[in-house]
Amino acid sequence: MTIHIRPANSSDAQTIAHFNTAMAMETEGVQLDVGTILAGVQAGLSDATKARYFAAEIDGRVVGCCMITHEWSDWRNGDMWWLQSVYVAPDYRRTGVFREMYKHVQSAARAAGAVVLRLYVERDNIRAKQTYESLGMYMTHYDVMEAKLTMLNDAGTGSNH
Repeated sequence: MTIHIRPANSSDAQTIAHFNTAMAMETEGVQLDVGTILAGVQAGLSDATKARYFAAEIDGRVVGCCMITHEWSDWRNGDMWWLQSVYVAPDYRRTGVFREMYKHVQSAARAAGAVVLRLYVERDNIRAKQTYESLGMYMTHYDVMEAKLTMLNDAGTGSNH
C-alpha cells in the first residue's frame, strides 16, 4: 500500500468537508452545518493565507486530510504552524496514513522556516494523543480559551472550530 501526500485542491473540497463533519461528530458529538463547512473549506483552498490543505491518497482515493494555518510568534521571531482538521477514514486508521501526513507537514514546515508545529486535541481523545506523542509531540502548559464573536447556527454551536 503506497500512501501519497499532496496539496489538496478544489476538487477535494467535498471530501474534506465530509471528513470534517465526520470528525466533529466522532470527537465531539457535534453536528456541523454542511454548507458552512463546505464554504469554509473552499475559502481555505482558494486562499493560502487562510489555510493549506494536504490530502493523503491510496490508489487514487483520498483517505485522509489535514489543514495548516499559521501564527506569528514574536517570542520566537518565527512562524508557528498549526495542524488542524486532521482526519483519516476509519478503514485506513492505524495503517500509517496520519504518520505520512505528519512527516510531510513537518518537512514542509522545516523547509519554510517554521519554528513550531502545534495542534490542539480534544481533551478525552486518548488514542489521538498517543499517536501524536509517538511522533514526538508533547502536551504544553497552555489551555485554549475563546470568545465567540459571531453567532453560529444551532448546528455549529459547541464546536471548537
